Amino acid sequence: MEWMLMPYRRYADFSGRSRRMEYWMFRLFEFSVLIAGAIVISVLAGGTGQVAGDTAGGVMGSIGMLALVVFVLGSFIPGLAVTVRRLHDTGKSGWMLLLSFIPIIGPILMLIFLFTDGDRSANEYGPDPKENGIDTEVFR
Repeated sequence: MEWMLMPYRRYADFSGRSRRMEYWMFRLFEFSVLIAGAIVISVLAGGTGQVAGDTAGGVMGSIGMLALVVFVLGSFIPGLAVTVRRLHDTGKSGWMLLLSFIPIIGPILMLIFLFTDGDRSANEYGPDPKENGIDTEVFR
């Protein structure tokens, strides 16, 4: 759980490096919350409001949808920051994130960059986060 929430602790920190574990666990957490939220919204909105004139399902669905939108908006900056730090770990500039706007090829290149192991030594963006002696406490 620590890896999933670490990008929220480093909310708008675009400097430094992030391991693959931090990036992918954060994305897994986001995905899990979105799926769980969609299920809860569909149950609340679909399970109630079936009776003519009953608007409870619409209200509950709207509240759930609002909560999900707040989560997505609150996760945007940490997601952007952890992606930039992940690119830094592979020795690339955060501006390489703009490649994802190129149709078809861009997202494939970004996936390759995000799956690639980071530099094994210090690079221009900081020390190797996997290096012995560097605890995850440094990256909070």
